[in-house]
Amino acid sequence: MYEIEFTPESLQDLRYFRKFEQNIIIDAIQTQLIYEPAVETNNRFRRNPPDIAEWELRIGVFRVFYNVDQIVKIVSVEKIGEKPNNTVFFRGQKG
Repeated sequence: MYEIEFTPESLQDLRYFRKFEQNIIIDAIQTQLIYEPAVETNNRFRRNPPDIAEWELRIGVFRVFYNVDQIVKIVSVEKIGEKPNNTVFFRGQKG
């Protein structure tokens, strides 16, 4: 089981969303990233190139960018944004 850590920037990103959206994002993080966060699925994949973070979790229009330390079993959530079309927005600003 992996421990989830949020960077200060990702916490600011999370606060940007409405409460029900925050709950959707947190629930998905706890469900998808606690066990095997480094296994690719339809909604969880390795980024190429890894400019923001090495991994991306897709939750509808929301995106969670994270890194995995498999030795100490920590998932570090780096940024949280939304991607309504082909552009990712962080706190309402184009990323």
